[in-house]
Amino acid sequence: MRIYLGADHQGFHLKNRVFAYLVKRGYDVEDVGADALKPDDDFPQFAQAAALKLIDEENDTDRAILICGGGQGMAIAANRFRGVRAIVATTAEDARYGRNDNDANALSLPARILDNDDDRYWQDIVDTFLETEFSGAARHERRNRELDELS
Repeated sequence: MRIYLGADHQGFHLKNRVFAYLVKRGYDVEDVGADALKPDDDFPQFAQAAALKLIDEENDTDRAILICGGGQGMAIAANRFRGVRAIVATTAEDARYGRNDNDANALSLPARILDNDDDRYWQDIVDTFLETEFSGAARHERRNRELDELS
């Protein structure tokens, strides 16, 4: 599994901590930006960079983790790309349902909520997202096909 990691200026510091955490845990991580803190950057370019990598890969196990101020903007931008199923998660339970039910392949984190002194909280969300398998239930498969047909 390769993980594509992207963030705008509001998610920049948390992205660097997530990157270090994932590398320490042995994941193959590719940082798609921002590579420097630029207060005027915009999240769509980083969501696009991660989404294009995600859908270009042949490996269905690849994932993206996107970080911006509220998490919503990154998810909206990433979901513009056919084959990307991005969720915003503020709890491990959100991440679990997103993976189990929707086969989410992109996780969007809200830095304004999660970028604090307690790394364990976002680590639990990230771990749950990466470790939860898709259920493969017929109804979930059907719904994902219907989503792909919308784009």
